[in-house]
Amino acid sequence: MPRPLAENTLAITFLYYRDLPRAMHFYETVLGLTLVIDQGWSKIYRICPGAHVGLVDETRGMNKWAEVKPVQLCIRVPDVAAWYEYAQGLTLPDLSLLFVNDALGIRAFVFRDPEGYQIEIQSATRPDA
Repeated sequence: MPRPLAENTLAITFLYYRDLPRAMHFYETVLGLTLVIDQGWSKIYRICPGAHVGLVDETRGMNKWAEVKPVQLCIRVPDVAAWYEYAQGLTLPDLSLLFVNDALGIRAFVFRDPEGYQIEIQSATRPDA
């Protein structure tokens, strides 16, 4: 049987939390994301058209919270310097310096959310990046 050819309609990356209300507060107030699907113990936020992050209560989800977080949520923005200035005014765990990666063609910084997931905010430094 061939793979369906219809275009995908939505992308969601799910992250698992012990304290879902705390995570919700962070994604709503710090990152300014909008809750678009509320499934009770799973909250889905729009990052940009077609891209979403789902915050899941680990006691109910398909996976469980883990101390080691080998996941990075990357958000590309038009003005990473403005976001970095904003981030410096907050108390964000592991806030890095603003850096340039010429090989990838980005200017970026990273920090951790309340339960340890790394967030990268970046802008492209060249059109093909």
